[in-house]
Amino acid sequence: MTLAIIFPDLQLNTNGRWFALIGHRVLAGDQINIAISVHITHIQVVHGQLGDDRVTMPCFPVSHVYTRSDWGMHETRIGGEGGGSYVWDAPLRSYDDLDKLHSPVIEVDGDATDRVRATAEDTFGDLLTVVPRTAWWWTLGLTQTAVHLRGLGQIMYDMIDQPDGLHALMAVLRDGHLAMLDYLEGNGLLFLNNDDTYVGSGGFGWVHGLPQPDFDGHVRTCDMWGFGESQETVGVSPEMFEAFIFPYQQAVLSRFGLNCYGCCEPVDLRWHVVQRVPRLRRVSVSPWADIEGMAARLGDRYIFSMKPSPTDLAMPVFDEERIRLEMRRALQLTRGCHVEVIMKDNHTVGHDPSRVVRWVQIVREEAEAL
Repeated sequence: MTLAIIFPDLQLNTNGRWFALIGHRVLAGDQINIAISVHITHIQVVHGQLGDDRVTMPCFPVSHVYTRSDWGMHETRIGGEGGGSYVWDAPLRSYDDLDKLHSPVIEVDGDATDRVRATAEDTFGDLLTVVPRTAWWWTLGLTQTAVHLRGLGQIMYDMIDQPDGLHALMAVLRDGHLAMLDYLEGNGLLFLNNDDTYVGSGGFGWVHGLPQPDFDGHVRTCDMWGFGESQETVGVSPEMFEAFIFPYQQAVLSRFGLNCYGCCEPVDLRWHVVQRVPRLRRVSVSPWADIEGMAARLGDRYIFSMKPSPTDLAMPVFDEERIRLEMRRALQLTRGCHVEVIMKDNHTVGHDPSRVVRWVQIVREEAEAL
């Protein structure tokens, strides 16, 4: 077994998972100064306390300053204050309005981007290298956008009642994402992610197989990791997923040199479809998946991206023995796999950040005992 990564997902996020560890301190100032403060605190916490396997390079990533239009329509969200749950009013009420959709337009503010980079360089001097790194997307799975436009329940009805309309919508989203990739690649706005860049739904991009052998410094999608998932269709049969979703994802993911697939949705029941993702390398095995079955399917041909339940860190009582026994069983079942263990989606740690440190210790002890 290869234990590639043990780390809590500590990305800055308004849902509170980062602030649960560093405390609810007030971050004042413009965005670049906030980002610098958070980056330094992140390094202190990760390397000073957690004891996981995350590698942090002596770099400070700076994103482009840009705007992105919507698809010609945008959902109206109801609720969601303070990072809570929300519902939304989906704008695409009829497939007769498909012609109102268009590919999102990205506009980069070059002057503002240069100012941000200069501020970071002045701040860090020769302590950290400032590198451009913009996360233009998280997922290329398409279904998150589809359900925001059409509605989650309505998408499911459409698979029976309006299949042609749903296929047309998915084709628009496929073409829009491909157009975005063409624009970013053609304008030199892509960046390699074969390093400490967060890729997929957990884990980092370290790999020798990227970029391509003919790489000349201009980053193409074929030099990068891609990522797809479809959490929104967890209640859809494998047959309907294969018919209505996967062909459109496959067209987008085929652009990439290597691919990750899956997030919170269990992929075991649709693995016979998902395994057709071109150059698939990393597969998410969520808490709701069949670990033993996925270990048999993945073997040593893929990265088994194990996602233990974050509930263990959120309960009123931190049950170390239960955590240890469950991790021992999971690691034993996956001994023939290339495993990374990723704790993520920790919206709360029960007001006790020490649980994260102890969880890492327990998992490391069990992994090393095999």
